[in-house]
Amino acid sequence: MSWQEKLRLTVLLSLPAMVAQISSVAMQIIDAAMLGHLGTKESATVGLVSTTIWLFGGLCSACASGFAVQVAHCVGGEDLRGARNIIRQGIFSGLAFSLLLTLAGLAIAPYLPIWLGADEDICSGASEYFSIVAIALPVLEINMLAASSLRCSGNIKVPSFLNALMCMLDVAFNYLFIFVFHMGTAGAAYGTLLAYFITMVLMLYFMASRDQQLRFALDTELAGRWDFSRYVPSRMSLKKAFIIGSPISLERGVMCGAQIAITAIIAPIGSVAIAANTFGINIESLCYMPGYGISEAATTLVGQSLGARRKDLMRSFAWISVGLGMTIMALMGVLMAVFAPEMMQLVSSDIAVINLGAEVLRIEAWAEPMFAASIVAYGVFVGSGKTWVPSLMNLGSIWIVRLTLALLLAPSMGLRGVWIAMCIELCWRGAAFLIRLRGRGWSTISSFPHSPVTHEELATEIRAEEPGPSTL
Repeated sequence: MSWQEKLRLTVLLSLPAMVAQISSVAMQIIDAAMLGHLGTKESATVGLVSTTIWLFGGLCSACASGFAVQVAHCVGGEDLRGARNIIRQGIFSGLAFSLLLTLAGLAIAPYLPIWLGADEDICSGASEYFSIVAIALPVLEINMLAASSLRCSGNIKVPSFLNALMCMLDVAFNYLFIFVFHMGTAGAAYGTLLAYFITMVLMLYFMASRDQQLRFALDTELAGRWDFSRYVPSRMSLKKAFIIGSPISLERGVMCGAQIAITAIIAPIGSVAIAANTFGINIESLCYMPGYGISEAATTLVGQSLGARRKDLMRSFAWISVGLGMTIMALMGVLMAVFAPEMMQLVSSDIAVINLGAEVLRIEAWAEPMFAASIVAYGVFVGSGKTWVPSLMNLGSIWIVRLTLALLLAPSMGLRGVWIAMCIELCWRGAAFLIRLRGRGWSTISSFPHSPVTHEELATEIRAEEPGPSTL
């Protein structure tokens, strides 16, 4: 492939993924905007527990990634039967994992606002909102697994379209529950849960019944019967999922732990600071979601190149993706700096919240290009199956650099100091990831084998009684 062909392929895969990511952020902004026009108290109620919600959502995403990356490796190695088996095992494992997270979330919900040092008038609402979100985790997990599997197989359009549909459903259901049924913050949670559920059903339908590569009927036709044993996780697939997903889980957990610590630093400043921080993060998400879309495309391209054992393509797609992400997010940063007040007016009617939010957004705009470097490079490393080192890099950066600076600057500068600390840390992290990307260790193929023998062993382990020659 020529350089232009690689860039075109990267853009074609990135555009639908960017639409999906922006749709996801639009859901958060819609929730924030609807609640923000109810009052600052409602905004602070959701903002207080938002970082903990990201923690649980990040753990679900890590579990889904552990299996979806294996799907990309199988597709790259032309082992579609192995890819379908991995998805089945991922469904079973994901449900078990997310149910445990639900139980943990319900257990801590009554105490979480108190641990975060919130005012008594928002504790009850925050606990109720978090409990509803915890119940939705199994739906979120299966939705993530199905969408990630489709993307890693090269089908970007279906999950992107369904995520855009989910955004529209979220608008309708939120309006219904918040303003028609007058359910407040709980209504926003119920609306989002219902939108997630409908999208999950559709995502599973298109993946398991309609997709030409992944539909489960292909295996039923070969075997002549439906076999439940295919859903039982094999030792090999669980081991690979653990190798890929455990560093991501650790990283998401510890990073969100740092975010929760930062929320605890902001909480004593007052409801205006909590609301401005929450809205600011939601607005900034519009800038960095394109980076996450390109990161998903990079994971797919690098993962399939690894499955095909093409080291040259791995490195080429990596640098093209990172360059594309930095360019787009730099432009988004300029737009955010120019239109920060107008963006804040979309989600809040409180003048104090709007002014403070616009100020911190303009601080953050300087970090967007380097933030893009860290986001997309991380997607590259996930696709290559090398997740431990980048996860540790993320952890060290946010805990040592950001948290330390936030503790030093918040007492004298308030929320502005916290966002200055964030800006400095993101620039530092981006530089570290670019240095890592220049090295050769992440692109070695031998340390993460993909071979016909491996997948034959996998097929034997899960007792897939399929007649005829192997796909390989």
